[in-house]
Amino acid sequence: MKQPAVDTNLPLLCYEGKIVVVTGPLRLWRALQEIKHHRIAGFDTETRPVFVKGKRNKVALLQLALPRKVFLIRLTHTGITDALKDYLEDDQQLKVGVALRDDIKALQRLRSFNPGGFVELTTLTRPAGYTGEGIRTLAAQILGGRISKSAQTSNWEAPTLTEKQLRYAATDAWVCLEMYNRLQKEKKA
Repeated sequence: MKQPAVDTNLPLLCYEGKIVVVTGPLRLWRALQEIKHHRIAGFDTETRPVFVKGKRNKVALLQLALPRKVFLIRLTHTGITDALKDYLEDDQQLKVGVALRDDIKALQRLRSFNPGGFVELTTLTRPAGYTGEGIRTLAAQILGGRISKSAQTSNWEAPTLTEKQLRYAATDAWVCLEMYNRLQKEKKA
């Protein structure tokens, strides 16, 4: 289904808070201890694009957004540890995002797990009257802003991520958390 165009006059949404890049198993364990203190996290993944038919790369980055901090987990450095597997299976820890099916499948290619606590935002947006399917369209409809996709096709496996990549990745997960919170407020109103 073709997505409606996003109005380029809308303000640009960009996460401006603290970003923590996680590059080792011990740092990942510590990050997960903090993340578990929050019942809900914005969720997204990034994979280096492939321009050859039939080839695919592994997920390179997992983003988890809290209200005041976004963790960018470099899966190419950490892998899916036992602690991360437990988190991905935990039904009590909500992980909210858009187009989660593909993200989950890609993560399961790294390590098998039974997904728990994943909340597909489009299952909440449709009953609320929003027509968008993709993150850009939904951000425009729900938050009244646009998100840049200019770093989407960059190399997520690079030894060092650029500031542009960090902001892009953090914004995608943060926007999911913001949309979830807005939808919950609208539901209560």
